[in-house]
Amino acid sequence: MKKLTVYLTLLFCLFLTKTFSQETFEEKAKAIANKIENITKEEKEALKLEIEAINAELKNGSITEKQAGDKKERMADLHAKAIETRVEKVQEELEELVQQKVDGKINEKDSTGRYSISFPGMKFKDKLKHDKECRTTTQLVFAFGLNNLVTDRSVAHSDFRYWGSHFYEFGLSSNTRILKNNNLLHAKYGLSLMYNNLRPTENRAFVKNGEQTDLEVSPIHLEDSRFHTVFLVVPLHLEFDFSGNKGEGKSIKIQKGFRLGLGGYAGLNVKSKQILDYEVDGNDVKQRTKGNFNVNDFIYGASAYIGYSDTSLYLKYDISPLFSDNVIDQNNISLGVRFDFN
Repeated sequence: MKKLTVYLTLLFCLFLTKTFSQETFEEKAKAIANKIENITKEEKEALKLEIEAINAELKNGSITEKQAGDKKERMADLHAKAIETRVEKVQEELEELVQQKVDGKINEKDSTGRYSISFPGMKFKDKLKHDKECRTTTQLVFAFGLNNLVTDRSVAHSDFRYWGSHFYEFGLSSNTRILKNNNLLHAKYGLSLMYNNLRPTENRAFVKNGEQTDLEVSPIHLEDSRFHTVFLVVPLHLEFDFSGNKGEGKSIKIQKGFRLGLGGYAGLNVKSKQILDYEVDGNDVKQRTKGNFNVNDFIYGASAYIGYSDTSLYLKYDISPLFSDNVIDQNNISLGVRFDFN
């Protein structure tokens, strides 16, 4: 799942690179991609050398076959965890780079007005010819905004910071025109990664107490407290495209006018993590705790978007509660901006 997360995130970054023709952004994105590739190569090479050393011990009789097998398994686990830890740090750089782009801190103009991305097995271009026989097109989806928890059917007096809690979504979607000669109705479906972040107020953090997950005051002063969940979901929307028809014999263009999408999503939890920042004896400490935290393994919800051309206002609500067995159900709700790059 982590490889898929990194792959889709890199896909989005490279999309922005080609879309806006930003050399600085491109250099940074490529550098991060190279870091991830080098990390994997370094750890695999180190594991190869250690396995060769173990085989040499086995050959000269200093260890048994069982001991050699156990050592190889330990080394494999060690390097797999090393790859995960090192890639996670690089992924944070990638998310920060995306955030800078979204915040407009990287601001260079496009010089060509065109973009294209090539990966093994997939290709995207901005000037596709959508004639009446080509009824299915592909989009890259990116969304971001505010995230919070609905408690007792309300987000008022929330236990989480309104501006500090946010969400991201990266995905690929297909858009199929339902009617042969009419542009109004479309089926929109695909695959997305949803990142939900919550920042508790009043120096609190989540604590797992058996089957309950409680928000408790920390015994130490926290510089920052974040609860991070990632879901791999399949979204499905019925989209109303008011771009209109261009007439007989002419191509039908999509996403050229107002659009409305109504639907939902379902999927699986792929990661839950809590990050606590605090200071000990003048030293900055960042504590990362991974686990299930009793987060629901399965997620489903409702979502809608309305906008013009590629840009929409986006609302999504998890019908399934965040935690599986808590006495009080709490449901993620997100509001933000969505881009469907055709």
